[in-house]
Amino acid sequence: MSFAQTRPASRFDLSHTAPQAPGEWIMRGANFVVAYANLPAGAMLERDNPDESIVYFPDGMARITAGDDVVECGAAATVVILPPGPGLIEMTGAGRVLRLFSSAAQDLAAMAANAVFYADGAPEVAPMRPWPAPYDGYRLRHYRVEDYRDRPMRMFRSATLMINIFDFDGPRDIMALSPHSHVDFEQGSFAMSGEWVHSLRYPWSKQLPDWREDEHLAIGSPSLLVIPATVIHTSRSTAQGGNQLVDIFSPPRRDFCDLGYVCNGAEYPVAETEGDKE
Repeated sequence: MSFAQTRPASRFDLSHTAPQAPGEWIMRGANFVVAYANLPAGAMLERDNPDESIVYFPDGMARITAGDDVVECGAAATVVILPPGPGLIEMTGAGRVLRLFSSAAQDLAAMAANAVFYADGAPEVAPMRPWPAPYDGYRLRHYRVEDYRDRPMRMFRSATLMINIFDFDGPRDIMALSPHSHVDFEQGSFAMSGEWVHSLRYPWSKQLPDWREDEHLAIGSPSLLVIPATVIHTSRSTAQGGNQLVDIFSPPRRDFCDLGYVCNGAEYPVAETEGDKE
């Protein structure tokens, strides 16, 4: 694939980007949609979604309702998975909310700030095919992130989405970075806190005019980078104190599931076919 065919990375520094809905920023990849808001107590988000969605509350207090199920989220960081159908988020305290949807949320995908990037359907990205339903059926699920602090990765998944929550205390060791690429899927990297540099190296073609210089994108938080397929990338925190990054994939990654990295992996079967790998 030449650079002329390589989709550009979508970069959003939310402090310099207008929201796409009242108080909410909406961005997308080929297979996923990201919505972020910093909401006051009493705010409500209501949606009837065609498939599961994942919501990350890094600090907000909320009551989530889906059908007859209700979950109360306290001040601790929480991941909630909503089943298909109507769902309501009621903020019982002010805080940040990161909502993640598959591209089946077509109305949100069309509202995304970078929707024009995907007008061609992103043929270089493997299409999003939902994995099997959870063993005990679709229902409201919630997880306190702190309960998994001893795991190598704090990773959670649904049938269509996967997130990985990274925390770095201070700048990342520049002698221990992890450059890699993905053959046919994108990665979203949402900076929830701190300062970051995302480094990107685009593939070469036989045509020199297609070549592009490496990029080292310095960005604060909150922000989102959608990394195209085939592009070599790595990210490093640069600020003192806490730096948090949430990586986003759709569909879930089979390699991480097979390695046992997924905190709620026992609740969901994996796809029967071999998933995309690094």
